[in-house]
Amino acid sequence: MRKILIVGAGHAGLHLAHGLLTEGYDVTVITGQSSMEIRTGKASISQFTFPTALNYEREHDLDLWSALSPQIREQKVHLYPGQGVCMSFTGRTGEGNDYSVSVDRRVKMADWLEYFEDRGGKVVIHGVTVTDLDYFTRMFELIIVAVGHGELGQLFDYDESRFSGARPRSIAQAQVYDVWPDTDGEENISWAASAAEAGNIIFMPILTQDGPAHNLLMVDKRGGPMDAWPDRPGPEEQLRRMKDLLRQYAPQYFERVKDAVLVDGHRSTLIEDLTPQVRNPVGVLPSGGRVLGMADVVVTMDPYVGQSWNNSTRCAKAYLEAIIEHGERPFDEEFLVGAFDRFWEFGLYNQQWSEMCSTWWDQGDMPQEMLNLLSAAVKYREVSDRWIQGWDYAPDYRKWLLDPDLAAEYVAEVRARHGD
Repeated sequence: MRKILIVGAGHAGLHLAHGLLTEGYDVTVITGQSSMEIRTGKASISQFTFPTALNYEREHDLDLWSALSPQIREQKVHLYPGQGVCMSFTGRTGEGNDYSVSVDRRVKMADWLEYFEDRGGKVVIHGVTVTDLDYFTRMFELIIVAVGHGELGQLFDYDESRFSGARPRSIAQAQVYDVWPDTDGEENISWAASAAEAGNIIFMPILTQDGPAHNLLMVDKRGGPMDAWPDRPGPEEQLRRMKDLLRQYAPQYFERVKDAVLVDGHRSTLIEDLTPQVRNPVGVLPSGGRVLGMADVVVTMDPYVGQSWNNSTRCAKAYLEAIIEHGERPFDEEFLVGAFDRFWEFGLYNQQWSEMCSTWWDQGDMPQEMLNLLSAAVKYREVSDRWIQGWDYAPDYRKWLLDPDLAAEYVAEVRARHGD
């Protein structure tokens, strides 16, 4: 039985740990926080679990909350180019009865960690240093690093060949009750916006520790309106400032949150900075041993596109398949690089989609080909559905949205089918 160590009890690491346990591997997870510490800690950036990722979770009996969580079947997108103008369209998150969910990380990771131990997995609650990893190479055949802060993150160099457009982001988030409904959409519709003057917004139903609520996430470039909070305001003041920004730049969103209140005081809000980046997946230890980084450790996504957990799930699946197929051969550097490349077949297009979203307004006015595509999404439901379902599977975007010429051809085909 091959012995594998996963460092970190985050979304990617725990998903992979459960998968390996199911396949009969001897798996140990080491983490600096117990499940109770995770459960009672501060909020993290909330993310979607899209339909395909949700099905991957079900393969390992990890979908523990769909009966309780708001089931998101529609997404509404608003674009605010300025001067009071708003373009919007609505699309289905999946085909048939497929849906997305969002579950507070504290709930999801604490439950997964306890479930892993209940199933017979080994859990060690302890901080980890690079020196520790060197020692662990004598005990485990493969070490996967699924936590990227501190000195462990420094094991992985930046990889500018894969991504060179890192843009520092300022992030504000609040979980709230007493939200006004979308009178034109489904009960659990999610909203997302991009405003030329103020950054990006995701406003989605979420399952918190206190039950269903809404999560308001605002992501801005450094130097924008949301980067004016060096004082790190208290929770109530933060929510007030977020409402003020919405009143000014995204009035439809303000109308839905104008009476909103925080779910749980100081544990309902978050302010932080983040820089999207891609790193080399192989870390070299002082002894010369190799470790494999995964998901957010080596691919940090712009939080606005809501792809962090999608990347995590796809990465866990790719690594699990690579490990199984590798059999009893040594986990050498060729294997480590190959496992990441297997994930990158998906992650590349996710990264390109994120890059597109973060640069929409860089040149001031949006390019005409993008305006044509947006107009088609507003007019034709098949375009808006395909746009939203691309959040689940970004490689589809390479066939149209990421290429101006292919996008123009696609819009022309749609118009011709509708006789326009």
